Amino acid sequence: MQKLDSSILKTVITPRPQESFKGTFGKILLVGGNHQFGGAIIMASTASVYSGTGLVTVATDPINSSAIHSQLPEAMVIDFNDTKAVAQLTEKVDTIVIGPGLGEEVESKAILENVFQHTNEHQVVVIDGSAITLMARDHIAQPKGHIIYTPHQMEWQRLSGIKIADQTETVNRKVRDELNATVILKKHHTEIYTDTKVYQLPIGSAAQAVGGMGDTLAGMVGGFTAQFRKNITNAALAATYAHSAIADEIAEQQYVVLPHQISHALPGFMKKISLMGQNHTIGFHN
Repeated sequence: MQKLDSSILKTVITPRPQESFKGTFGKILLVGGNHQFGGAIIMASTASVYSGTGLVTVATDPINSSAIHSQLPEAMVIDFNDTKAVAQLTEKVDTIVIGPGLGEEVESKAILENVFQHTNEHQVVVIDGSAITLMARDHIAQPKGHIIYTPHQMEWQRLSGIKIADQTETVNRKVRDELNATVILKKHHTEIYTDTKVYQLPIGSAAQAVGGMGDTLAGMVGGFTAQFRKNITNAALAATYAHSAIADEIAEQQYVVLPHQISHALPGFMKKISLMGQNHTIGFHN
């Protein structure tokens, strides 16, 4: 298992070309946030916007629309019950993030299946939270696309069938190979299983043990993969590293780190990374 280090950041986060427009930096659709868990999709969407995605659309329960418009005016919002609109948009974006706050109801399953039926092999599909649980519970087939799962250990147990106590590198890798997907296994020292290597995240702390932290990571992975499309695996690795690197900086002054603080710190953090090699001091820890 290889330690993931800060060098991945400079590889991915480079200065933006001046000849560009919002479409240059990707289009993303985030699907989730039922009547009960609107905060999850708001945090995921905030991470996508602040990471620099060109166009962000949120498909969610209409009850969340006002909150999203007031907190995140940069994002567009559609009703996730509008089957046709969601299907059409799914087909047009670079990255789909599905699962944060989606829920496990009959309606949640229908929304998940609608999205899965309209992805294609050229897209990135980030599958998080209750979307993973629904897939495991109802035996829903994996969609087309470059698939990235972002489970915590219990969700991985549901999807893989591997009990938490038995989740070793070898057995995890075997299931990853069967899925042919990237797996970001969230835990103390998160592990990232790619098609060629397994990485361990050596940073991060208990200050991140706060509700919404995983939603923010999923949104960052979505934002990075939509924006930095040259190498999807590196984009996912960089998002994972940046998530904890920013949290570690904040934790120097705070007992806990709130997920939205990571998102709000992202533009400044990414600016510093993009200036690496130009005699600028980078304020983060390896």
